[in-house]
Amino acid sequence: MSTLRPGGRPRLRLAPAVGILCLALAGCSGPSDEAPKEIPALDAGALHESLLVIDAHADVVIGSTTPSFLTADGQSRISPEKLRAGGVGAVVVSVAAGPGERTPEGDAQGRAEADERLDVILALARDNPDSLVIARTSREVIEAHERGLTALILGFQNARSLEGDIDNLDRFHEAGVRVFSLNHLGHNDFSDSSRPVHIAALGAYEPPAHSGLSELGRQAIERINALGGLVDVSQMSKEATLQAIALSKSPVIASHSNVRAISDATRNLSDEEIDRIGQTGGVIHVSPFAAYLINFSTPEKLQAIKLAREAAGLPAYYSYPYELYWEIPDPAARAAFTNSIRAALGPASVDLMADHIDYVVKRIGIDHVGIGTDFNHGGGIEGYEDASQSRAVTETLVKRGYTAEDIAKIWGGNFIRAMSAAEKAAG
Repeated sequence: MSTLRPGGRPRLRLAPAVGILCLALAGCSGPSDEAPKEIPALDAGALHESLLVIDAHADVVIGSTTPSFLTADGQSRISPEKLRAGGVGAVVVSVAAGPGERTPEGDAQGRAEADERLDVILALARDNPDSLVIARTSREVIEAHERGLTALILGFQNARSLEGDIDNLDRFHEAGVRVFSLNHLGHNDFSDSSRPVHIAALGAYEPPAHSGLSELGRQAIERINALGGLVDVSQMSKEATLQAIALSKSPVIASHSNVRAISDATRNLSDEEIDRIGQTGGVIHVSPFAAYLINFSTPEKLQAIKLAREAAGLPAYYSYPYELYWEIPDPAARAAFTNSIRAALGPASVDLMADHIDYVVKRIGIDHVGIGTDFNHGGGIEGYEDASQSRAVTETLVKRGYTAEDIAKIWGGNFIRAMSAAEKAAG
């Protein structure tokens, strides 16, 4: 039996999925003992309709968004229509600032970019009241899902937009932000990044600025905890990640990070980081981002990447194969380079994404993995190009033998548990 959502899309009820979410809010970690009653175990489509599907990281489209990050028609990968078509119940939308100079002027530019994204997200919810709603608590996320709406959870990325002032975390929190990541490309005054900025004059990447977290960064983690926010370690250096895990009073998440043992990109997670996140109750959200999924360490791929970078005038060393594409001034040359890297890497698939999920599950357990797409900022692979194709992940997980309870945790239950734990640790 089904209930009707606004817009006419049915939502089937699945006892295990609902039970897992209720247990998360109650502070429990164990799965429901109930077996699916209304949906055949292998009916992936019906199962997907029953789930609270949460994407732990995506971006909104603003004027400076790189066109290649969007769909072929130049549209957002998380438009309201695509979210509805893919059965996405919630998405963490990033109030992000890109890299910039570590100066007061650079920080002010970062704040302006974050404010622009915040305004766009709030307007998106305001302009689509029949399908979208801003959610500030784990309970509000579930209630939005029960009403047939997609919850927009505000995320924060890159502490340079704080302009060196910890109190600005409170201001972002008052605006609705609940997920906080201190880093993006390049070190800032709070934390070292997993992707340092390349300094052309030195012919090298910038050295660590803080050997992990700075004093400001440690204060920021403590303030995020006090606000009841989720600490997000994606994009942090390994040292900063381990320090943040040790310091945080609630479980951390990695909102869009993959497995470095499979794809040796510096912003992927080492086994040590994976283990510590699992040991402390956190969640790793695997991303459908090709360059962070593919094993590019084979001799053939390494040689093809080297030749492509040399042809583009970029250094042969890199933190991931596309590194520094944004410094190629000519658009045609930039496109030629990215196309050559894409050809060198080969296609990424939902099956490959599932390999990363399998790795995390086998290493630290089903309670510590989720999905964060990075749509509109590079995410999108064959079969999972945008939010409308989210069912492909459920179908692949069913084929791999994951149970309904497992998939409910991966798609949203684990995120809700972590978000609820952060709320309870506030104060």
